[in-house]
Amino acid sequence: MTTDFLSLDESGLAQLVDAFYEKVRADAMLGPVFNQAVDDWPEHKRLLTSFWASITLEARSYRGNPMAKHRGLPIRAEHFDQWLALWRETTDALFAPEHAQLLQGHAERIGRSLRYGVGIEPETRGLGLPVIGGAS
Repeated sequence: MTTDFLSLDESGLAQLVDAFYEKVRADAMLGPVFNQAVDDWPEHKRLLTSFWASITLEARSYRGNPMAKHRGLPIRAEHFDQWLALWRETTDALFAPEHAQLLQGHAERIGRSLRYGVGIEPETRGLGLPVIGGAS
């Protein structure tokens, strides 16, 4: 177990995003979805570092619409579960426990919001939102 944890700053977040998305790209479930959706990985990682810096450090540097980017992708609830499992694994390995927990809490809330927004939570079915990969 390492005691050389990353700092919770923009440099640390960039290293996290890089390590995490290398795992995502190689993952049997997530890789096909992400690799088809992302054309420019270096730029995507820069954008995601900006996103996490805005969420975690209140940097206010991110300009984008994650909900719109995820709508229409072939994603299901198990994709979110796998994404979150890899996020937990990566943050636990790279950050001190209190920082890993903070990042995991943000990811859980963001994931929950995206699941509702793209209509894959059972509770959204009565709201007229599309259900991807399931019966309506």
